[in-house]
Amino acid sequence: MGCSVLLAAAALLLLLPPLAGTGAAVTRLRVSANFVSGGGRAAPRSPRCLCLQECWATELGGVRGLQLNFLELGSNRASWLQVWRQRRAPGSSPWQVQFDCFPVESGRQVLVSLHTIPDRGWTLSRSHLVAAEPPGPVFTHTWVPEARAIEVWVPEGPALMVRLCHQLALECEELPRPFHQRVLVPGGHRVSLPYEFLVPCLCIEASYPQHDSARSKHCPFRDQPAAYGPELWSSVRFHDYSTSSKDQMAMVLSTSCPLHPLATLCWREVAAEAALCHDIPNSTASEEDQAYTLDKVDVHPQLCFRFSYGNSSHVECPHRTETAWNVSVSVRGPQLRLRLISSIPAAFSASLCQRRGGQCKPEPPLYTVTQPEGSAPGELALLLPMQVLGSCVLVWRSDVRFARKQLLCPDVSHRHFGLLGLALVLGLVVTVLLLTCRGAWRPDDGTAGARPVLLLYSPDSEEHLGLVCALAERLRAGLGCDVRLDLWEAGGLGQAGTLPWLYAQRGTVGRQRGTVLLLWSRGSARLFRRWRGGAAGGDPPGDAHDIFGAAMSCLHGELSAAGRGRGWVLAYFSRLCSPRDVPRPLRPLPTYRLPRQLPGLMGALRGSPPAPRRCCPGGVGGLLHRLGAREGSPPPRHIGAAAGT
Repeated sequence: MGCSVLLAAAALLLLLPPLAGTGAAVTRLRVSANFVSGGGRAAPRSPRCLCLQECWATELGGVRGLQLNFLELGSNRASWLQVWRQRRAPGSSPWQVQFDCFPVESGRQVLVSLHTIPDRGWTLSRSHLVAAEPPGPVFTHTWVPEARAIEVWVPEGPALMVRLCHQLALECEELPRPFHQRVLVPGGHRVSLPYEFLVPCLCIEASYPQHDSARSKHCPFRDQPAAYGPELWSSVRFHDYSTSSKDQMAMVLSTSCPLHPLATLCWREVAAEAALCHDIPNSTASEEDQAYTLDKVDVHPQLCFRFSYGNSSHVECPHRTETAWNVSVSVRGPQLRLRLISSIPAAFSASLCQRRGGQCKPEPPLYTVTQPEGSAPGELALLLPMQVLGSCVLVWRSDVRFARKQLLCPDVSHRHFGLLGLALVLGLVVTVLLLTCRGAWRPDDGTAGARPVLLLYSPDSEEHLGLVCALAERLRAGLGCDVRLDLWEAGGLGQAGTLPWLYAQRGTVGRQRGTVLLLWSRGSARLFRRWRGGAAGGDPPGDAHDIFGAAMSCLHGELSAAGRGRGWVLAYFSRLCSPRDVPRPLRPLPTYRLPRQLPGLMGALRGSPPAPRRCCPGGVGGLLHRLGAREGSPPPRHIGAAAGT
């Protein structure tokens, strides 16, 4: 920094009064302190240090140390230092200095007072004038932006050593090679010094050739707007430590200047540096020593940090291009099938939307699927009813605070267009018929609103899962039923847990005199036999996320009670199941074969007798079955248990 130590500026001689109770002999204690001034020579009023160089004391019996208090007159700044006796040194000897400097401006007068340790009530004061220093080297400079250089001119007189440096908190650090240069410039000459980046802390420093001579420094770009542009961010090195497993974004900055920018989240629609990055509200990262962290973030290459400093900003995205999860969409009849593959436990939400003016705002309802904590990475499936041709879907992680919504618009052109149109027409016909039957099936007491329906099933095939979602959607849209389906739960399943969610739903449905609709299939029969074998052997439940097994336990308890399973209804699709697949213990339940006995099922769900046959002509069953059956769909195959209950 160019600090130099000058010759001793003053000697403080403090004569202490005699010790009390020492007898006839009068003992006078003497303390001698030597002070020096140190600091740069840039200006007469530049900051300097008043330092204690030596301390001598004699005749200080019983005194372990001295305390010197400093007061800078004019500014009223104060400080202190302590001097301790060296035990091994007898008689008159230097004392140990514990704290030795007090910063003072040149030309200031300092009042120094002394106390003993322990305090004997003696206080003596002296004043010390810190001499003003002559000005440092003189030079002028010119910024040459087209040459990316600074031209320094030294006037006639002694030669100067000049260099460019980056001003940090306490020192001016040299530029990295090859831009670090120390050039001796004779008086009356000039030199051009190149720089790498134009930054606010770029300074010019000049000194005399002698070692540790006075120095002068100019930092002309602190108020220059050009120094806060793209070159400022080009000089910063970003180290990315973001991890998907911790749901945390973390970046550490290495800077040439002491910068502390503000970091907030933003998201890009496409992975391109020139793409617009949309700000995310209330997403300021915490910063400590230029390390920025933000928790509960779905780490994604297009979810980025926006660093803002001065009048400029810079967007830095995670450096890893791989993602923790991926999603694809396909059209299956009147539904959109989302296929999610995640390498970490997570919950995902999806919502249909319609593109208008370049935007796609989510519309209710919200659909959620969860991969439980502790489960192995795998595939999740989510089915959404497509009510409007050309609908898109937004998908995002719902178990974190900050997540980028991914927009997916399925291809409904060419081979999908005719099939999708037919499916939507069939769905419209079924809805109209259900609305027509709704008046005939209204309960006699005329109560408004719909009773809740808890729909349970086994996820044994894609075809069965598609029929389950189609029936649930038509019950809600056509009949007005309050359908409770795990695939439609907006985060409740992931927050409460699988089994607590099931028991809470069962309690709610029971209190509101609703119905538990159990959709049976051949896969359900296999799972029932497996569950029954485990229950008979006294084995504890092996999967805390097995809704089907928990439902069987709940049903078994109610069948054993006096109610004999009141509030439970069983139905099966004739294409996927036969009456023989229904286990004997479940046959006492009201059972409906779909689609033939659809009117009876509707009446049971509404709590009233079935409507007359004319309300639902023979073709309605075929329509509902055709709605679920997809043209050219693959044969049924098993999917993961996380895809449904």
